[in-house]
Amino acid sequence: MVKVLVIYSSKGGSTKRLAECIAQGVKEIPEAEVDLMPVTAAKCGDLGNYDGIIAGSPAYFGSMAADLKALFDESIQIRGQLADKVGAAYATSAHSSGGKETTIMSILQAMLIHQMIIVGDPLEGGGHYGVAVLGTDVDRERVEARAFGRRVAEVARKIKQG
Repeated sequence: MVKVLVIYSSKGGSTKRLAECIAQGVKEIPEAEVDLMPVTAAKCGDLGNYDGIIAGSPAYFGSMAADLKALFDESIQIRGQLADKVGAAYATSAHSSGGKETTIMSILQAMLIHQMIIVGDPLEGGGHYGVAVLGTDVDRERVEARAFGRRVAEVARKIKQG
């Protein structure tokens, strides 16, 4: 069994909706289990219990939201426990550019510091850093998010199996 955590920061609901679609994709992989929760419910000490962590945020000034950043700041306590686990990121914004890629990169930087293995979205999902959608593009969101969730769960399963 591979365990994946999908966490999100969401005030307007777009990032939460995207997280739910990503979690659906994770569930499509045999022997994959997913926990979906707002970042405010995530406990730093529990992060090491997951084989993969997919973190998402709205784009706030081109970076992750403060509550997600606070979790990563706190995670210094468990540095080393996330090494070789899969990490991935996603973002939303209300504008077509809106800083989604820089937001994703800010999340991935924290994961790289933890020595996590970073997974981007698959080619059918766009083939870049992670899923980045407009908060209003629901059809594209569903397709790309589910493919992204499947990809992360597949890679985490392969790594766990050796």
